[in-house]
Amino acid sequence: MGLLTKEFETAPCVVEVSHRFDSLHAHVKFLNGAVINPGDEVQVQGPPVMAPYGEVVREERTARISRASKLEQLWTRMTGDFEFMELCEFSFSEEVELQAAPRAQTNAGTPQVAQGAVGEKGVTA
Repeated sequence: MGLLTKEFETAPCVVEVSHRFDSLHAHVKFLNGAVINPGDEVQVQGPPVMAPYGEVVREERTARISRASKLEQLWTRMTGDFEFMELCEFSFSEEVELQAAPRAQTNAGTPQVAQGAVGEKGVTA
């Protein structure tokens, strides 16, 4: 394998697709012991494997493996952590404290909330 060239290989594999209440997954297991390295691409040949709800389907297929060049492997190792972080969702927000609005008296003596514009520092009447 060269610094900039890709290599291709085929491998027999078993595709397992589960569509059950407790498990929803798709796995590929290589029958010849092939190992996938960072930057490699795998394409399973044949029509899509569909599993009806409540079942697990296993089919034997052939996979085409595109081996990454040495440069692609290095780049994938260096940038993989950043791409993983894109999958994470973070939220940083300030804690907001509620402030009670000042109360005003009406002619009947029943307290009511004073109405006004809401500004950065609370309600202004």
